[in-house]
Amino acid sequence: MATFSANGVNLYYEETGEGFPLVWSHEFAGNYPSWDPQVRFFSRRYRVITYSARGYPPSDVPEDPDAYSQDLVVEDLYLLLRHLRIDEAYIGGLSMGGTVALNFAIAHPEMCRGIIVASVGSGSDDREAFLASAQVVADRLLSEGMATVAHDYARGEARLQFLRKDPKGWQEFHDELAAHSALGSSLTFQGFQMKRPTVYALEESLRQLLVPTLIMIGDEDEPCVESAVFMKRRIPYAGLSVFPQSGHTINLEEPDLFNRTVLDFLTAVEAGRWGR
Repeated sequence: MATFSANGVNLYYEETGEGFPLVWSHEFAGNYPSWDPQVRFFSRRYRVITYSARGYPPSDVPEDPDAYSQDLVVEDLYLLLRHLRIDEAYIGGLSMGGTVALNFAIAHPEMCRGIIVASVGSGSDDREAFLASAQVVADRLLSEGMATVAHDYARGEARLQFLRKDPKGWQEFHDELAAHSALGSSLTFQGFQMKRPTVYALEESLRQLLVPTLIMIGDEDEPCVESAVFMKRRIPYAGLSVFPQSGHTINLEEPDLFNRTVLDFLTAVEAGRWGR
């Protein structure tokens, strides 16, 4: 198992393939295996790196609530790249991981040849309702356990599209979610998800972000649609791809479309054709 220490927290990572680095950061309900369809596809051309965030075994699960925040998770990604001696990479992520990719690019634009920001924005609209719902989930994780919460969480309104299209793939996603650490997931919700700035609060930083950016969204992922359009209108080098009749987990729900869309983006960036 490949691990490194991020200021005392041991994080697990995997590398597959050779070439220019492409790093994927997973969502709240995912983990490093969530990127398997992307690893298989992109490792033919790129050095693909996936990892487990703090709170997600086989990475460490700190018990201190102060060990969980957006800034710390962004710093973890920076330290991973430094550990691997990577000066520049493509950085991609979905949902929580997409937020990491976006904020990493704001903090370290010189290290990003391009970023992929998928399914980002939950909690930016209807903020009070989001916070109330998130607190319920965080509390249930500690009182009822991961498996019980996963049964409901995997059937959220923006996850049912995945279940409808690919029942076997959805079941694998559900089973992986049910195996997560209840403590790590609860503290991630409370320290990261509930305290991070909304996408709208990043407006000035987005206007100054001069990194090629691919924004991806499912058109039925209602909590993220407005945020995706907002980012498209403010990031100078942004493009927006909308997947029809798709929910939140688009890298697994529509892996072929996801991969081909990302590949077109990478090819355009490398050819100097991704415009402002």
